[in-house]
Amino acid sequence: MTPNVPAPGERVKATFVSLARNQDLWELVKSIRNVEDKFNKKYQYDWVFLNDVEFDDNFKEVTTALVSGTTKYGLIPKEHWSFPEWIDKEKAAFTRESMREKNIIYGDSISYRHMCRFESGFFYRHPLLAEYEYYWRVEPSIELYCDINYDIFKFMKDNKKQYGFTISLYEYLGTIESLWDTTKEFIAAHPKYLPEDNFMDFISDDKGENYNLCHFWSNFEIGKLDLWRGEAYSKYFDHLDKAGGFFYERWGDAPVHSIGASLFLPKDAIHYFADVGYFHNPFSNCPTDKTVREANKCTCDPRKNFAWHGYSCTPRYYKVKGEKRPPGWEDGTDF
Repeated sequence: MTPNVPAPGERVKATFVSLARNQDLWELVKSIRNVEDKFNKKYQYDWVFLNDVEFDDNFKEVTTALVSGTTKYGLIPKEHWSFPEWIDKEKAAFTRESMREKNIIYGDSISYRHMCRFESGFFYRHPLLAEYEYYWRVEPSIELYCDINYDIFKFMKDNKKQYGFTISLYEYLGTIESLWDTTKEFIAAHPKYLPEDNFMDFISDDKGENYNLCHFWSNFEIGKLDLWRGEAYSKYFDHLDKAGGFFYERWGDAPVHSIGASLFLPKDAIHYFADVGYFHNPFSNCPTDKTVREANKCTCDPRKNFAWHGYSCTPRYYKVKGEKRPPGWEDGTDF
């Protein structure tokens, strides 16, 4: 057995998941090579690729050559990537045109809405993910800045973490105007689904009356699949889906996942990976603790760490958790 690879039976049932198109190949391979070099070559976890059309042979050959674990390629069912029968397509088209005129990013895109709906409520139902307990979402054109010298999936399992993130920020209100009212309808009908020690105070400044727009940036997401498979989130997603906001507005999977995790999980089950250096244009997460950066051979500039930026919600995460911020965050003296 190669060094550093866990013995049989030690590995967590986990996989990487990438939603990608064939034309995304060369941007995605940069992400794959980066994740393999910084983490997965030591652990050899599987990688699931999902697409709304069949992957071509070149995509499969190139990605299989890069991934140290087993690669799997899945087709998204048509009903998970199309307008549900209850959606008024004329009303949806009017919204897209209105958002185009307002220059809202992806506001006029149909495919972006299908993607957000799929990531919100269907990716974890795909048969290729049935055998796994945990997943790590990876998108094209991302970069890891630091070595990850521990099994991140085992960390999640051993510490009973169910949702992990690197970047948090405020959502654009124009895309989710009715999301919180729709959420409050669900909470009022199903209060039993909220544990007493939930993370509501991360997403609301007034005990749930209003949404403060904080959300976890879901292009980096390490989670326990049972969070989404469970009764609470499943019914919540169905409620949102029937309301039509994925098409009548432009509800994103990031606020939907963030609200779901914050409402239905105990706060201790949510984890900020302060030690994971990560970049997705235009934001980065860079460890502020100098000892962490040096130990993990980080290549990021800590002064560009978005975590302490005025538009970041990560300071709120620490406040609500009652945790001490990492060394070096305050005034750059650790840099």
